[in-house]
Amino acid sequence: MERNPSKRREIEEEEIVGEVITGRGEEEEEEDGDKLKGELAFMKTTVLPWTKQITLRSIVTSFILSIVFNFIVCKLNLTTGVIPSLNVAAGLLGFAVVGFYTALLQKIGFLKQPFTRQENTVIQTCVVASSGIAFSSGTASYLLGMSPKIAAQADGGNTPINTKNLSIGWMMGFLFVVSFVGLFSIVPLRKMMILKYKLTYPSGTATAHLINSFHTPKGAKLAKKQVSALFNCFSLSFAFSFFQWFFSTGENCGFANFPTFGLKAFQQRFYFDFSTTYVGVGMICPYLVNISLLIGAIVSWGIMWPWIEHKKGIWYSADLSDGSLHGLQGYRVFIAIAMILGDGLYNVVYMLIHTGCSLISQYMKKKDSTSIIPDDADFGSSSNNQIVDYDEKRRNEYFLKDQIPTWVASLGYIILAVISIIVVPLIFTQLKWYHILVAYLIAPILAFCNAYGCGLTDWSLASNYGKIAILVFSGWVGVGNGGVVAGLASCGVMMSIVATAADLMQDFKTGYLTLASPRSMFFSQVLGTAMGCVISPLVFWFFYKAYSVGDPDGSYPAPYGLMYRGIALLGVEGFSSLPKHCLKLSIIFFIAAIAINIISELLQRFETKYRIYRFIPNPMCMAIPFYLGGYFAIDMCVGSFILFLWEKTNKQKAKEFAPAVASGLICGESLWSVPAAILSLAGAKAPICMKFLSASDNAKVDGFLGN
Repeated sequence: MERNPSKRREIEEEEIVGEVITGRGEEEEEEDGDKLKGELAFMKTTVLPWTKQITLRSIVTSFILSIVFNFIVCKLNLTTGVIPSLNVAAGLLGFAVVGFYTALLQKIGFLKQPFTRQENTVIQTCVVASSGIAFSSGTASYLLGMSPKIAAQADGGNTPINTKNLSIGWMMGFLFVVSFVGLFSIVPLRKMMILKYKLTYPSGTATAHLINSFHTPKGAKLAKKQVSALFNCFSLSFAFSFFQWFFSTGENCGFANFPTFGLKAFQQRFYFDFSTTYVGVGMICPYLVNISLLIGAIVSWGIMWPWIEHKKGIWYSADLSDGSLHGLQGYRVFIAIAMILGDGLYNVVYMLIHTGCSLISQYMKKKDSTSIIPDDADFGSSSNNQIVDYDEKRRNEYFLKDQIPTWVASLGYIILAVISIIVVPLIFTQLKWYHILVAYLIAPILAFCNAYGCGLTDWSLASNYGKIAILVFSGWVGVGNGGVVAGLASCGVMMSIVATAADLMQDFKTGYLTLASPRSMFFSQVLGTAMGCVISPLVFWFFYKAYSVGDPDGSYPAPYGLMYRGIALLGVEGFSSLPKHCLKLSIIFFIAAIAINIISELLQRFETKYRIYRFIPNPMCMAIPFYLGGYFAIDMCVGSFILFLWEKTNKQKAKEFAPAVASGLICGESLWSVPAAILSLAGAKAPICMKFLSASDNAKVDGFLGN
């Protein structure tokens, strides 16, 4: 976070600055290097121009790490859709790779340019932008929802005009024409967001402090230990995944199907599946997220679905397959959608109100105050008495040094929007040019709201805006004209703009705090987006060809594919597509999601003694297990429990090393999926099937084999 020191603190820092400037000894300066805070620690470090902040080694490193992170995000997308923040891992690995490379070159005398925190920021920005495309590209949600395979599971709307066969070519083309528009939509507002309103952007701020700490002597030593912990856990996770593979030759074989709590609980999807990925995710996600997932699994698979299953033949036909949306699967999907929409609607309305109130407050403060934000030329002036904090003065100077002209951003948005208006209807004939035009007229407003709200709360509501776009455009086009595909494609257009705008502003905040040039931030975001538009579809296609992606009972169920298609069906068919009493239950859970959020907000504002709001579950998290079950929630709770015990024994060590350990666990198992997929494509099978049977079934098997 930005520092706002007291007068006493300001005087102390000015004294330190004076001591450094007036020429202390080099040895004494090195000893005090870690004691200096903020920009004082980097006073003697030269800030290179933006053209030298983006280097060949940073591009190569970003590309390699982008491939790694795209595999991780794609796997998480295709399994549960729960994706933690990977900024720490990106910054840490970027520091490790380039730090090793520069140290090696320095020893042999070929180092031409030292590794700076600005270059580290460029790498982190590029990698996160690329892996962000893996999420916003919709390969596991709205694009997958167009496929005939998902359409067959959804029953309604399964017509040729409402489906589209997936192809690597048109997916890449679509991503290229929609993913860059959002970058230009928010650039003109960067000074207002960062300097005028001083929005915190918690993730961007935390990432900046992390990178700044890496490039101090003490931080570099800690980073090396963190990297070591990350690679040790990566090796263990990869080796354990390899070991598990030997026991998984057939269906329902292996450790992933271990009936931890008994066979009855296993049938209701309650078991620990030995996934180091989700143990690591659980260590990164807040405790409340993991507990919310577990509560959602208990409410749905422990109570509701067994109860509704007893209504088979009464509420729905007993002849329907398990995957039919007119049967039990329909309740699972549409009640989950109702909770997601309820939570999303609340958060969108809350964020719009919060944004409006904040803007009004800022306007009133500006009106009542005599101090204003100076023009560009005033920053760094010796006569400027308004900026008394050394950090702020130095950061403002570099943030305003390399400007991106407003006319460039506006012209870029218009040109890219026109290209998109022409190309998108050629890819999706169900959409007309005026549909895309309307989306691009609305998108900048929503992009501003999302970026501003993200700066206040660290929430990016891009997926919620995308769901609203599905309902609006699918209903506008109609089922007979391909409204399902039109709604899903419009979700991609809207989601790409809104998500990219918030991500870019986060990066501007990170760059502001690390003195990285806005131009280097912008171009690294463009570069990362371009990498993501190529890597993300290729990685998805790798999984798509190697595994049965979208199978509810498979290793990669891709739950959001069916959920997003279900939202589109609601848009074109209304509530007639729901099974009996599903509408009533959906309304109840829709209202419950809003009520839970309101209760949590009221408690947070007015209840201070016991802080009960910390124990109110999150409706969005509760909704995810409604479709998938509780196995991954149990994995994540195990991760939380490990972190809890670690914090009890050594809180400081846990704070320093838990993110690195978690990242290693996630990376190891996620990257094992690459050789596993290659083995699958090559037709290689594991030699052993480890399966668990009840005593009666085992007696039957023994009797059969005995005969």
